[in-house]
Order: sequence, then structure tokens, then C-alpha cells
Amino acid sequence: MASGSIGGYIEHHLKNNQLELVENSMFWTINIDSVIYTIITAVVFLGFFGYVAKNVKAGVPSKTQNFIEMIINFVNEQVNDLFHYQSKVVAPLALSIFVWVFLMNFMDLIPVDFLPWVGTYAGINEMRVVPSTDLNITFGMSFAVILLVMYYNFTKKGPVGYAKEYFGHPFEGPNTLMKIVLAGPNMLLNTVETIAKPVSLGLRLFGNLYAGELIFMLIAVFTLGYGLEQLMSFGGVTMIVAQFLLGLMWALFHILIITLQAFIFMMLSVVYLAQSHDTGH
Repeated sequence: MASGSIGGYIEHHLKNNQLELVENSMFWTINIDSVIYTIITAVVFLGFFGYVAKNVKAGVPSKTQNFIEMIINFVNEQVNDLFHYQSKVVAPLALSIFVWVFLMNFMDLIPVDFLPWVGTYAGINEMRVVPSTDLNITFGMSFAVILLVMYYNFTKKGPVGYAKEYFGHPFEGPNTLMKIVLAGPNMLLNTVETIAKPVSLGLRLFGNLYAGELIFMLIAVFTLGYGLEQLMSFGGVTMIVAQFLLGLMWALFHILIITLQAFIFMMLSVVYLAQSHDTGH
């Protein structure tokens, strides 16, 4: 555990390892650690699922195959309940979102100081290991989903059909004049809704994981600044035991949170995609 003040410790752990493409420009800055751990979790997901798929056995499947099939069946059931259209994209996308977001969230269960400590041996002084605590990552995923939703809005409903929905709902006028009058409020409401979808989708995931990360840091500072002699004292041992128990309880509860957030992100994505296929209006 690095010594120093509590505020300094938390501030240090909330800093990303950044690469500035343009000097003194926050916009043209890449959070290298977020990108790397996002890619690592994607590779783990694709590699593990690909390995299991290549080694599928008929008859008596292995425990690993059973586990993967359970996840696939679970996601498929959720998609079938919400998405009542023909698509070769939505179910695989939902599975990818659920597992990938879960793996990114799962990084929060690795001890706070472990990977940053390992990074110091490679000359990396600042590192955040949970990609879903970076707004750039959560917004990138949410806006990618909404872009796909907009694509389906145009391809499934057609430009004219989508325009009618955008300007003609939720308020429908009884005649042509009222439809023209209500087109403005409808456009405003639909614009707000279109913007709110990716923003809320990204902020929800970010907020929950960021809060969880902060709690782990607050638990970690229990023994901040303690020397070996102090840790061996009664008070030091008490703090170590309290830190362990609190960390364990929060980690067990956090498993539910990271799973739930991955599930919510997946479900909302499927709901938005289902709405984009709805041509009933």
C-alpha cells in the first residue's frame, strides 16, 4: 500500500494513463489503460467462447460447455421475449454486450493496488483497470448501439416512414392542420428521447461502476500509511481484519451489481433495437 494522504491516494488511483495526441487538449487524449483493458476483455471473451465452440461435444458435454450453453440460452430467452422480428445480428450482439460488459465490470473485483503495482515495474505510474469506469468507454458502447438503432430505423421503416414517426408521434392530430402544428412538439420530444437514450445508457453503467470502484478504494485506505510495526500491533491487526471483512462483503455484493449492470445494458440495447424494427405506426 502506498503511503500518503487518503485524498492523494484516491486521486492517484482515479487517474488514467493518458496519451495526448494534441498537447493540452482533453478531446484529443486517449486513455491508454481503458483501451488496453477493453481489448484484453474482448480477446478473453472471443478466445474463450471460440475455444469452447471448437471443442463442442455431442452426448455428454463438459462442465465448461454446459456453462457456456447456459449463458447462451439465457441471453436467447431474453432476446426472444423482447425482440419479435427476424434478425441474425441482435442475439449475437446481445450475447457480446452481456459478456463483454460483465468482463469489463469484473475487473473491479481485482484488488485495487495489484495491477497498478505490477505496472510500476514497467514504468507505468498511473493506471485504472476498470474500463466501465471511463465515460469514453461507456459512451462509446452506448452511442454505437444507438447508431445501429438509427440504421435499422431507416432501413426497416424507410426514410419516409421514419420521418412520419419522428414528426407524427406521440401526439397525433385529427387532421392535416393539427398534424402540422404538432410536428414541432413531436420533433422536440423525439430529439430529446434520441439523445437521452445513449446518454442514460452510458451514464448508468459508468455511475454504478464508478461508485463501486470508490468504495473499494475507501476500504483500501484503512491501512494507508501503516508501517510494519503498526500493522503488527493490536490496532493494526484489527484494521486488517476489518478491511478484509468489509472488502469481502462488498466484493460478494458487487458481483450482483456487475452482473445486473451488464444485464441492464444488454436488455435496454435489445429494447431499443426492437423499437427500431417496429413498423406498426
